[in-house]
Amino acid sequence: MGSSLRPLLLLAGAIGLMFGVLLVGAGLYYALDSGGSQATRSLALERLTDPGSIYDRTPNGTRGAAATVTPGPVQPPPFGDAGFRIVIPRISVDAEVVAAGLDSQNVPEVPLNGYDVAWYNFSARPGVGSNAVFAGHVTWNGQAVFYNLDSVAVGDDIVLNGENGTQLRYKVVETYLVDPNDPASLQVMAPTTSDMVTIITCGGTFFYTDDPVFGGDYTDRRIIRAALNAVELPQAAAVPG
Repeated sequence: MGSSLRPLLLLAGAIGLMFGVLLVGAGLYYALDSGGSQATRSLALERLTDPGSIYDRTPNGTRGAAATVTPGPVQPPPFGDAGFRIVIPRISVDAEVVAAGLDSQNVPEVPLNGYDVAWYNFSARPGVGSNAVFAGHVTWNGQAVFYNLDSVAVGDDIVLNGENGTQLRYKVVETYLVDPNDPASLQVMAPTTSDMVTIITCGGTFFYTDDPVFGGDYTDRRIIRAALNAVELPQAAAVPG
């Protein structure tokens, strides 16, 4: 993505159209700079209980108050150390998930291709009862993994398939755009009291800039939030009779 948050992200402007690294990187910067005091606020729960809350674009621009949550006890990760894939049937996505962290300049790492999806290891592991944050590219020398993410609707499935046979099924509860220049948008990465998946990618309208790598940016970031609906554990191996 482009340069909308360069003052906060140091070298993020060079990342250009990358899927949301500006939003995520700025969130980390903001949390570290504020001593992590924002980490207990849940945008997902706020919007589910207050339809007129912070990202509804009402004509008068009114905003709801942020909710304060206390994350519950952490559950054992159902995938253990095994890998997993993310499946979104609505848009025919079946992608490998790669763990991503921070580089030497505290900027989130990104997939170096258009088909993998990043899970950020500074967010919750899927299935442990909090907010697991994912991101992927919209374009990468053409259409990338989340090119059609704006077609995903409330009620659609997002499935995480583990190599160990475990399956976590989520239902989309909201899809919306945020302004990456709005500090409140950073709350999409905050912990939640229930098991959630958050997906971040580019959205809105592309516009040209002087970015030296990709030459432009998107006006918004697309956010997909999904709540855990079912857990399917692998069947125990049959015991010889």
